[in-house]
Amino acid sequence: QVQLVESGGGLVQAGGSLRLSCAASVRTFGNYAMAWFRQAPGKEREFVAVVSWSFSTYYADSVKGRFTISRDNAKNTVYLQMNSLKPEDTAVYYCAADSSRFRRSTSDFDAGSWGQGTQVTVSS
Repeated sequence: QVQLVESGGGLVQAGGSLRLSCAASVRTFGNYAMAWFRQAPGKEREFVAVVSWSFSTYYADSVKGRFTISRDNAKNTVYLQMNSLKPEDTAVYYCAADSSRFRRSTSDFDAGSWGQGTQVTVSS
């Protein structure tokens, strides 16, 4: 199982930016799609963004154009750059690793490992 550790959360004003990082402890990091999810109080966990092993990306409509997911395989790290933050972006953000290597489609992402989460709070 892949160990994942998120960092970079915090408190920011609406319109501000944050960058989340997720470090993975697996030698074959580059073989897995990686994704970010979030869970707001009283709501279910929801998908935010995914980056495949081949660097293709896909975003939830609610963050498209504001958030950017990227990965650095040399550092075993995936990032989530969040710009133009809104109060409704407030949530615990979780990093996840795909359960299978070299998955063909990002739409088939299936989380096999989760990080512990990092809190993002956007004030109005």
